[in-house]
Amino acid sequence: MSRSNRVHAEPVEPKRQLQTLASLPPGSRGRVARVTRDLTGRAERLAALGVTAGAAVHVLQTFPGIVFECDQTEMAVERAVARSIFVEVAE
Repeated sequence: MSRSNRVHAEPVEPKRQLQTLASLPPGSRGRVARVTRDLTGRAERLAALGVTAGAAVHVLQTFPGIVFECDQTEMAVERAVARSIFVEVAE
């Protein structure tokens, strides 16, 4: 078989592991993958604060509420809100 007839397989990208912000321990870092939309307008309010896909997050505290830094802005949210934020955790 000549070199020109060989089939080259594209490298397979590993599947991203997403976790909710509420499930992460303090000190975790990652990027927002998505924010679940609901009828309360929560996603729109979070977007106005900069919590959007691609934003860097760093979990600072998980009790009694979730305190995290998102692109250099520190904010605190209730656990229910944190469950709507999906994060791709940094290795």
